[in-house]
Amino acid sequence: MAEKGIYIGIGLLAVAVSVLGILLILRIFRRRRPGDMDLMEGHEFEYYCADLLRRAGFLEVEVTRGSGDYGVDILAELGGVTYAVQCKRYDGPVGVKAVQEVYAGRDYYDRMVGVVMTNQYFTRPAVEVARKLRILLWDRGYLEGMLEDLS
Repeated sequence: MAEKGIYIGIGLLAVAVSVLGILLILRIFRRRRPGDMDLMEGHEFEYYCADLLRRAGFLEVEVTRGSGDYGVDILAELGGVTYAVQCKRYDGPVGVKAVQEVYAGRDYYDRMVGVVMTNQYFTRPAVEVARKLRILLWDRGYLEGMLEDLS
């Protein structure tokens, strides 16, 4: 009789290990990969970026309303520093307009730092304007680095 109980215990343990393994595999496949950014719509990309910021340790991460957001899609805080973030899911390079928008929005929301996050890269004029206006540019490589650090 004791032998039967051992077999039942081993069987239950095997089932538990199998279920945990399946859950782990599902969790891995549910994680977004860098290439997924290119398949998203604009608003979906904003929520993706907000989630990425949360996972990176940002607090009070809030996606602003869609229209009338004054050039800011996400408000967040990290280490006492407040951020205004503009998200751009584009098919090509991001230009000056995005930098100008977050520059205005940063002041409107009374934030310390302005950031443009994108799945692409920035034009040379956008980089120059961002440098003058003290706006951070987080391009595809930067976002991929964040994802890699979180893995």
